[in-house]
Amino acid sequence: MSTVQGAGVVVTGAGGGIGAALARRFAAEGARVVVNDLDESRIKALAEEIGGVAVAGDASGIVDAARDALDGTVDVYCANAGLASPGDVFADEEVWAAAWDVNVMAHVRAARALLPDWLERGSGRFVSTASAAGLLTMIGAAPYSVTKHGVVAFAEWLSLTYRHRGVKVHAICPQGVRTDMLTAAGSAGELVLAPSAIEPGAVADALFDAMAEDRFLVLPHPEVVGYYRARSKDTDQWLGNMNHLQRKWEETGA
Repeated sequence: MSTVQGAGVVVTGAGGGIGAALARRFAAEGARVVVNDLDESRIKALAEEIGGVAVAGDASGIVDAARDALDGTVDVYCANAGLASPGDVFADEEVWAAAWDVNVMAHVRAARALLPDWLERGSGRFVSTASAAGLLTMIGAAPYSVTKHGVVAFAEWLSLTYRHRGVKVHAICPQGVRTDMLTAAGSAGELVLAPSAIEPGAVADALFDAMAEDRFLVLPHPEVVGYYRARSKDTDQWLGNMNHLQRKWEETGA
């Protein structure tokens, strides 16, 4: 895409899965890519592979270092780092806090650091990796579902607030993707997500399609739009269907 040729791109959570696939795709399209993860060894290998730069550390605070690595300019920021965070309402406070911090506040902090420059020059692109759980929900994963709803809401807010000032925003909302996060979803993931799981590269393809069409929602699983519409059209029926799925999961010995 001509829009990313030579662009400065940051991808957090790039140690594997969707993040690594995004980094590879941006690099293949001619972007200059900074990859970030807590695991420095994984991103160093990826950076060498794609000719990028590795910036290790907590995704919440790497914008300045990434900007320096890109000669002062970040054009595209992919807030991809996330936590699966299974559990119900009784999950420990620390689990809820960690999910909120990584899945939502890391996006907020990145936007705070990026927006002044983007608004001054009238351009910038913010990509939030959310989940179909952020449009719908996910059984067995209350912290994950709630915080993914939060990150979709934040991405919507960014878009409606700043689109007239040149800031483009995309929310990636896949169902199952064959990554470590799918494995971490346990039996609920096996029941709901695994049957239609896709490869991480398909998520990167879907993002580039959405960028070409200037489309906010990135839906690597096209069926999600139907579920989303059904949820809004008859919420009680949709909740009943999801409760049926919950009971089926419980019957399997969850």
